[in-house]
Amino acid sequence: MSKEKVTITFLGGLGEIGRNCMAIEQNGRIVVVDAGLMFPEPNMYGIDLILPDFTWLRDRRDKVDGIVLTHGHEDHTGALRYLVRDVNVPIYGAALTLGFARHRLEEAKLAKDLTFIEVADRERRKIGPFEIEFIPVTHSVPSAHALALHTAVGIIVHSGDFKLDLTPIDGRRTDVARLAALGDEGVALLLADSTNAEEAGFTASESSVGGALRRLFLERPERRMVVACFASHIHRVQQIINVAVEQQRKVVLFGRSMEANVKLARKLNLLHADSSIFVDVDAIDQYAPGQICVICTGSQGEPMAALSKLSRGDARGFSVGSLDTVILSSHPIPGNEWCVGRVIDDLHRTGAEVIHSSHEPVHASGHARQGELRTFHQLVRPRSFVPIHGEYRHLIHHADLAISMGVPSKNVWICEDGDVLELSIAGVRRAGTVPAGFHYIDGTAGDLDEAPLEDRRMLAEHGVLLITGGIDAERGELQQRAVVSTRGWFEGERDKELLLMTAKAVNEALEEALEKGERDAGALNKVAQKAAGRLVGGKYRRQPVILPAIALH
Repeated sequence: MSKEKVTITFLGGLGEIGRNCMAIEQNGRIVVVDAGLMFPEPNMYGIDLILPDFTWLRDRRDKVDGIVLTHGHEDHTGALRYLVRDVNVPIYGAALTLGFARHRLEEAKLAKDLTFIEVADRERRKIGPFEIEFIPVTHSVPSAHALALHTAVGIIVHSGDFKLDLTPIDGRRTDVARLAALGDEGVALLLADSTNAEEAGFTASESSVGGALRRLFLERPERRMVVACFASHIHRVQQIINVAVEQQRKVVLFGRSMEANVKLARKLNLLHADSSIFVDVDAIDQYAPGQICVICTGSQGEPMAALSKLSRGDARGFSVGSLDTVILSSHPIPGNEWCVGRVIDDLHRTGAEVIHSSHEPVHASGHARQGELRTFHQLVRPRSFVPIHGEYRHLIHHADLAISMGVPSKNVWICEDGDVLELSIAGVRRAGTVPAGFHYIDGTAGDLDEAPLEDRRMLAEHGVLLITGGIDAERGELQQRAVVSTRGWFEGERDKELLLMTAKAVNEALEEALEKGERDAGALNKVAQKAAGRLVGGKYRRQPVILPAIALH
């Protein structure tokens, strides 16, 4: 029996929406599939982005032969600018996928030292020890691919993000014939998107959104239409433009990423629009409301995106009001509901009409539901299966679906970030774990770990308590009795008694420690911190951040 082995190391995307990244290794050589980011939750104060922990990859940078991108979404490409600083290897993907990624890398001033290798649909590329086949799939961004990795121990199919859209806008359908042929050859392992694994039936075609938008536009001929969607959703943008042109409206692209992505898609002949239909945002007031359609970014409530600025009234060029209809042509990413709701509230305050996917079918998911997942499994017929890309409940539902489709339960592996699987001729087994925690990015401050983030949560929820005082180290006496002040909880005179009680407890604890001969500044500060914590925690069930500043003289 062959002793060849392939290991798959999951660095992100299993147990959350985003941070999609895995490393596949054979004969000591590694190919990385995707390098995505995740957006923070509301209680992650000050955090801008969440990345995979790339420590394991950085330690093996000399073994990495390439990075393969399945498609152009940020949850699959957005962490590239942090990975390629240390792991500079060729990046493979479709022209549009690489175009999106290159734009972000150019913004970070990293692109000039990188190698980008474009791949075509159905092309096979030798990358390290692997033959990797790029199989067309439909998704909410053009040029998405599933991957077939031809290895020494069999074929591994990675679905990427996909749906089975039978009427895609560009006519490029999922290549079910090739998937079925791979199934006939024998697929050793399937790794498949689980985002919609809880949802029964089939995902609506992207083309269905165009009909809903057309009706909404026709019903509002005198109103200015503002449509927000992902800047990467070129097919959605194409449909909005088509409706605007039919109604003889001019189109305003609002948001830097929207302008850049439309420019790239037109250059690659993936979006079709005559230059004459576009007008600059500064010229918007030259047209009646019914003559304008604005396509903007910010459908996920991002604070600095165009739609959020419009909702706050601080956007450049124009403002929305009672003559505007704003359509959010999207669905909130899990965790973004609060941000989106706030933007919708603020838009209503301007007097604008707001329409979103809870009202009208103005959005279609890019991810397969159970009906499509069953079809995919039937086409590929894998011997073993790992659900990927989803929160834990999604992985569980997809695993159950795979078993119902005939995959033996012992061959279905539910993994989480950090897990390592080993594939051989004999089958699949677990092969340990690697570090794969959240890696936080805090603006220009850079990297942040869990400890200061936990401090921020405590500050936000409980406030801060500051203890100051002075000690005569030589005499072992309190030279300046401890004083307690707070921010974010107590309020001056009203809580004066509590502050005095806390200060008294601290001073008594310090005097006791000094009597026992303690003279170390660090130890005395810990005594003060514990005394305050016991009183505040026991009496008020609060855990403020306690900052002792007891000085020894």
